[in-house]
Amino acid sequence: MRLSDLDPADLTPEQQEVYESLRNRAQGALPGLIGPFGVWVRAPKVGGAVQALGAAVRFGSSLAENVKEVAICTVGEFHQAKFEFAAHKRLARRAGVDEAALERMQRGQDPELEGDEALAYSVASQLVREHKIDTATYAAAAAAFGEEGLIELVTTVGYYCVVSLTLNAFEVPLLESWTDPFPEGP
Repeated sequence: MRLSDLDPADLTPEQQEVYESLRNRAQGALPGLIGPFGVWVRAPKVGGAVQALGAAVRFGSSLAENVKEVAICTVGEFHQAKFEFAAHKRLARRAGVDEAALERMQRGQDPELEGDEALAYSVASQLVREHKIDTATYAAAAAAFGEEGLIELVTTVGYYCVVSLTLNAFEVPLLESWTDPFPEGP
């Protein structure tokens, strides 16, 4: 990690507020000072806003978990964001996404998904690679997810682009128990 170690006891009051918000949101799960959260807590004005958006995307969205996780893994693979892909590949499996599809995605191949998962992959892949959604994919995604759901999906892609860039810029390491999904990558 490019940033110095940070002890929760040394946080400023503003940083402590963001940290507590992350801990309360996580309910014993990962957030704290790991992943992008350990970066964002250092810049509490931005970090607080970004983590609030993340909470809305992850926990307030109308999208099914498997749909969100496919989009998130697509973004993580595109950016070769090791922490993001490793964390969300686990969550994608728990949400029912096929392991073989995730392995293909990890290798940069078409994951060969079906239904809403295929639509989520197409939307996310087109946004990160082409910076837009083609007409046919847009129409199919709008029909499947509705206007609100499609807005949430696009926002999920954007949020996880911010996560990926944060992780890569500050070289945030994987947890020791995780396997590097992109050992040849950045």
